[in-house]
Amino acid sequence: MNKNLEEISDGKRYGLNDMVRAACNDCAGCSSCCEDMGESIILDPLDIYELTKNLNTTFENLLKEQIELHVADGMILPNLKMTDKDVCPFLQEKRCSIHRFRPGICRVFPLGRIYEENRLDYFLQVEGCVKENRSKVKVCKWLDTPELKKNQQYLIDWHAFRKKIECILGEMSDENQKKTITMFLLNTFYINPYDTEQDFYPQFYARLDRIAQVIA
Repeated sequence: MNKNLEEISDGKRYGLNDMVRAACNDCAGCSSCCEDMGESIILDPLDIYELTKNLNTTFENLLKEQIELHVADGMILPNLKMTDKDVCPFLQEKRCSIHRFRPGICRVFPLGRIYEENRLDYFLQVEGCVKENRSKVKVCKWLDTPELKKNQQYLIDWHAFRKKIECILGEMSDENQKKTITMFLLNTFYINPYDTEQDFYPQFYARLDRIAQVIA
């Protein structure tokens, strides 16, 4: 059952410079948010870039054990694949083995994102983290994200693109045409390797521009 924002948050919106009660002593002795997550840890193109770069691997190799594909809002997207014990494949001895380059959804937790036109805010998920007595931390420090300004704009643009694709595919009746487009998008943004020796953002926007010329 879907819940609205008021039911899952503390009712506040947070900007990058706001203080939010999210800090939890470096998750000492706890890995609850790395367990029983199903398909919810959806990976965006930056996540895949960071994983392939820092693990010195490929998207295809990640598909063997660490990630899987599913359909979300019309697009085929990768997500972290829980092990047979329903834990994150990168969880080792109850600690994140990829913490330095962890995916964006993991990085933001227990916050959630609120997207509006060319704007990104955050909310605190009141039933997210099981830790009690969390302390306050500035949102930008909690996100711990390099090139934060670029990252925020990228997230806004990626979200807007996904919503546009959802609308386009929703108006199509030809299932074969839908499949062709979704596979084209999967290849463009995920399977086709990024140059990990170069900055991610120019490569992403070059691909986004090429897509814009194909899909009106």
